[in-house]
Amino acid sequence: MIEPRDEAALADVVRAAHEPLAIEGNGTKHALLRPVQAAETLSTRALTGITLYKPTELVLSARAGTPLPEIEAALAEHGQMLAPEPPDLSAFFGAELPATIGGIVATNLSGPRRITVGAMRDHLLGIRFVNGMGEVQRSGGRVLKNVTGLDLCKLLAGSHGTLGVMTEVTLKVLPAARDQATLSVAVAGLATGIRALSAGLASPYGVSGAALIPAPDGSATALLRLEDFPDSVAYRGGRLRDDLLAHGDVTLLAREESEALWRRVRDAGPLGAAPGDAVWRISVRPSAAPAVVAALADPARKMLLDWGGGLVWIAGPATEAAHEAVMKAATASRGSFTLFRAPAPLRAAVPVLTPEAPALAAIAGRVKAALDPRGLFNPGRMRASL
Repeated sequence: MIEPRDEAALADVVRAAHEPLAIEGNGTKHALLRPVQAAETLSTRALTGITLYKPTELVLSARAGTPLPEIEAALAEHGQMLAPEPPDLSAFFGAELPATIGGIVATNLSGPRRITVGAMRDHLLGIRFVNGMGEVQRSGGRVLKNVTGLDLCKLLAGSHGTLGVMTEVTLKVLPAARDQATLSVAVAGLATGIRALSAGLASPYGVSGAALIPAPDGSATALLRLEDFPDSVAYRGGRLRDDLLAHGDVTLLAREESEALWRRVRDAGPLGAAPGDAVWRISVRPSAAPAVVAALADPARKMLLDWGGGLVWIAGPATEAAHEAVMKAATASRGSFTLFRAPAPLRAAVPVLTPEAPALAAIAGRVKAALDPRGLFNPGRMRASL
């Protein structure tokens, strides 16, 4: 394990490297995507600390190895938050250490609020990173409006450490809500549940979370979250409750219960994945979600829907046959899939992401060659050829 103490030392390590490097922060997501075969592991966990925080300007910069809880605690002191509410998947992946902010950005992980505020990459203002030649590069800046050349921020967010090693990130942050509540709707089935979520999201009441928890008997619970000042939450909750009664019985959950519930949804807790289960995610238009669930219906599988039905979590046997079924369901719904967690042999044997169109794959190859010409960073992490 190589743990440089600063950016310059990390750049020296990359320049001197002659073999592939596994890139990680605290290593909380080893079981995500394909296993990396590398001679050494290069970790950013020693690059820690908040380097800039201006609460009045809603901007925060931190070194890539800074633990996510440290950043969330600093923001909470000023009544602010990371708006996409990135999940804490340490327990999900069986990791003892918390995720780092660099790892969150590199994987572009976002929680339930993504449907209203966008993904993690949409809140990334700037980055510093080391490319495959050991050169320190910068993209973006520390202000909300900047035009500093190519937007490499969006490119590296979600690249899973295959294009560069991030050393510092700058993020736009937002004020946290003073209060929240959740309307829990007991619905007869998934189709009704999706209609309830869609009705809430299309309403003028500012729904900031919309999830659906299926039950074994075919019924489900639709969850719709409201956030703002207490008076606003109370008023909108009452109006939205009246609108949702046509879909099923409605229960209003107050702040404490609501916050605990959405932390579980954020971290995929209601999925109930067993330690040995493989876990997939399918991104699809919400109206197609019931067909995806029906295609994958099996007593051995568990499911959870988020993002208004646009994200379907699936947990089940870690077999190639189960993976093939998920791929077919994603293709039939014109969605995309991710093998989110699985034993290394399965992740090495199957595509872990929806195959790219040839034209896009060619572009991806050219980008990789430009930023990491020696193929040092996380080879094969996302696809066998990259």
